Amino acid sequence: MITATRAAQTAQATITYPAELHQGTDGQPGNASTYDFSSITPIDGNPWQGKTLAILGSSVAYGACSLADGPGEYIARRLDMRLVKEAVSGTTLADLDDSSYVHRLDTRLPASLPVDVFICQLSTNDASHGVPLGNAGDTDTHTVAGALKHIAETVRERWNCPLIYFTGAYFDSPRYQAMVDLLFEMQRIHGFGIIDLWNDAAWNAIPDDRRALYMHDPVHPTRAGYRDWWGPEMVRQLLDFTH
Repeated sequence: MITATRAAQTAQATITYPAELHQGTDGQPGNASTYDFSSITPIDGNPWQGKTLAILGSSVAYGACSLADGPGEYIARRLDMRLVKEAVSGTTLADLDDSSYVHRLDTRLPASLPVDVFICQLSTNDASHGVPLGNAGDTDTHTVAGALKHIAETVRERWNCPLIYFTGAYFDSPRYQAMVDLLFEMQRIHGFGIIDLWNDAAWNAIPDDRRALYMHDPVHPTRAGYRDWWGPEMVRQLLDFTH
């Protein structure tokens, strides 16, 4: 995580963070030095080059199983952007406590922070904790729908920049499926973008040995997973959305 003040003062490149790693991730094959993000080369002349990406999320955005290199680090390196990362493991979109997405957006990312594109993780923690979904018009931030609406409205009012939510790779979770369905329903109301990894059956259909390399568990990628699987697809969809 980076504070807004430090982020505003950072002039160059991607910011890295001390990791609160899940046990066993440091010695995992997918986190070998072979997959270090320093090998990622920028796409010259892309529309986001030199601009600032903000990413809000939980352990997937933090990179808890990938030595703290997550989707924000990959995208920032690939598109040659500055990165502001606000990610805390175990947190929910819904405003259940002071670590929630809603609370951290409201208190840690001020309008004075320069943001050109805002990416938000659709956290699996709301599904695993049984947080109420709510409905697409809900304003109660204790529900998933209310939190999604609050984030969309706050990003628009604070920075008036593109907001893109992203889903995780598919795993067996009816609750998360319901969250993804809700996200698409709310997209029609709020007009945000979605980087959708969940619904792409062909993209998800990788061999078991690749999945073992790319994923620490059904939710969390390794460095290899971000560098060679999630990251390239996220950048492709982001560029398609923002062209």
